[in-house]
Amino acid sequence: MPELPEVEVTRLSFADRIAGARIESVRVGKPLRWPLCCPPEGLQGRTVLSVRRRGKYLLIDLDRGLLLLHLGMSGSLIFAGTLPGPGPHDHFDMVTDRGILRLHDPRRFGAVVFATGEDAPEAVKLLGRLGVEPLAGSFDALQFHAGLQRRNAPVKQVLLAGDLVVGVGNIYASEALFLAGIRPTLRASRISRPRAARLHAAVQRVLADAVSKGGSTLRDFSSAQGEAGHFQLSAMVYGRTGQPCRVCETPVRTLRQGQRATFYCPTCQKH
Repeated sequence: MPELPEVEVTRLSFADRIAGARIESVRVGKPLRWPLCCPPEGLQGRTVLSVRRRGKYLLIDLDRGLLLLHLGMSGSLIFAGTLPGPGPHDHFDMVTDRGILRLHDPRRFGAVVFATGEDAPEAVKLLGRLGVEPLAGSFDALQFHAGLQRRNAPVKQVLLAGDLVVGVGNIYASEALFLAGIRPTLRASRISRPRAARLHAAVQRVLADAVSKGGSTLRDFSSAQGEAGHFQLSAMVYGRTGQPCRVCETPVRTLRQGQRATFYCPTCQKH
């Protein structure tokens, strides 16, 4: 599933190129997770102003309204001057005078939703409960610790929930907890202020590193320019079950948390 770094890499790969583009037509294929919420022809003639990110959502600002785009479990975007005819898994094409933006989504868990503004019900439903952006200045270490203190769930589950800090998915939660030396099963409320500060810094470091390496390509993720990510090649624990820890050489272990695989080092990560 594309996580925050992959979504940010996708944004960076086409945002400048599509800014200022005029929408000529929109094609919608098979139904996605949520409806478009407007007739496709209603977008014709609008202008793309910018592309932002909120958590794992891309926000395409138009001169009238905005599009909220989610890549779901297996979605990817491509933006190019010309593209071949849509295939069976190409479910959204936005043709502009600067190129075609296409959503490819084999599992159809992604979505493109139109809203008149961020205060519209459609946008509030999707964005209203999201936590602080981890790569923004508003991600404060003391507030992060205070939020952890109010939660009794295992810390990895708290990171994944997205209401305290947004966009820290499965891969990067495992990596940040390793970097901070915290066992993923430790209850969030038991984390001291110094350890919370280490985790706060680790979340920012891991996500920034992943963005700089183009995200992680585990199956078929690529940017809107078709480029794969390379973060997974330097992962400390994720996907390395049974392999020696890169720090202490203890075999990396796996456990299941909320139906997701968690990877950790039993020596480097303490309760």
